Amino acid sequence: MMEFTEAELEAYLEESLDPTRAAELEKALREDEALVQKLSYLNCRRDAGIHTLGEIWRRNQLGVPPGKKIREFIMGLTTPEETEYIQFRLEILRCPFTIACWKDLSEKQLVDAEDDIQSRRKKYFDSSAGMLRPKDD
Repeated sequence: MMEFTEAELEAYLEESLDPTRAAELEKALREDEALVQKLSYLNCRRDAGIHTLGEIWRRNQLGVPPGKKIREFIMGLTTPEETEYIQFRLEILRCPFTIACWKDLSEKQLVDAEDDIQSRRKKYFDSSAGMLRPKDD
């Protein structure tokens, strides 16, 4: 039987657990009544207003880098420490909030780059349009 930490169970309740790990937990919940009881206890504790430090961090997304830092990360402009931290959140923690921000900004950067290329092509064409007139013979 797989072991799940209290932090993973709390993250599951917050819907911020990595989808693969969440699927493993859901499968285990179908087979393990003690795990169901533990999850139920944590849920009741949350409803009573008792929160752990990790839960507060997850709920308020305190460790998620701001969009500006993730944009700099995508562009390769972060310090080695910032790069390491963002990679840790993406690859090890698999933080859904950091991943979502990274995906959104990566896609936006691709769209912006394509828009820049199209704009540059139009400027080149417009600036040379007069030179493309047919010569009078």
